[in-house]
Amino acid sequence: MYDILIVGSGPAGLTAAIYALRADKSVLVLEKETFGGQITLSPHVENCPGFPHISGSELGEKLLDQAMGLGAEIDMGEVTGIRRQGETCIVSTAEGSEYAARAVILATGSRHRPLGVAREEEFIGHGISYCAVCDGAFYAGREIAVIGGGNSALQEAVMLSDICKKVTVVQNLAVLTGEKRLADKLDAKDNVDFIYSTVVTALEGEKELTALHLKNTETGKESRLSLDGAFVCIGQIPENEPFREHVTLNDYGYFEAGEDCLTRDPAIFVAGDCRSKRIRQITTATADGAVAAIAACRYLDK
Repeated sequence: MYDILIVGSGPAGLTAAIYALRADKSVLVLEKETFGGQITLSPHVENCPGFPHISGSELGEKLLDQAMGLGAEIDMGEVTGIRRQGETCIVSTAEGSEYAARAVILATGSRHRPLGVAREEEFIGHGISYCAVCDGAFYAGREIAVIGGGNSALQEAVMLSDICKKVTVVQNLAVLTGEKRLADKLDAKDNVDFIYSTVVTALEGEKELTALHLKNTETGKESRLSLDGAFVCIGQIPENEPFREHVTLNDYGYFEAGEDCLTRDPAIFVAGDCRSKRIRQITTATADGAVAAIAACRYLDK
């Protein structure tokens, strides 16, 4: 029996573990893929306080080492559900294991929706990025594309247009779906172009991305766009469905929880990118981790 079981080992989950351990609670962290979470995919992180420059993998390793140094137990496992036995939470995994805990923190994160074309994973950090706040500065003075036409894509395009030589917005629909004020702001800029009704069919380059192969969905015409990098902004995918019974999900599949990280089940808390929020960054994830852990400790100490 653990005091707190944490699902997910990204910045939110590991921060929650650190805070819970410092409150003298026993902690198990379950992770199904990569310890450290999605941040480990970023080769350069320059927006984490205290680290002017650090790789995502190194940052994830430091978080993991700190949690383990305080006594966290770490295990691999894909959590498929939670059931209650009185005051106890029984957490089950796809591997057939079950764990008992007095409280659970869900820090399942969300993953960027990929383009789904060949070599995409190969170019991550080498021309393909999913976050302008994280990686935009590396493309200052260069030519880039923003793939997507919703609010997130347009916000990133606005940010990138201030530092990049040229920004091309590639939208799969005939119109932009983001706010008109953002579209108007981009339309007024001389260094921003728009390509509509177009999808990416292939990525070109040896070690670094050098071009996108495009196809117009209305005419079938194919084209090639030379560039230095592409920012993919076609949404994120939360993986919260296994927990719907215990935590309310919004229309997009995110946990419907406020800044207090509480849910309708008093023994279950949420933290990080899996939660409904406007800003998803390392700092907001770690803040959630601290809030959720403190809330869980208060629940246990009642």
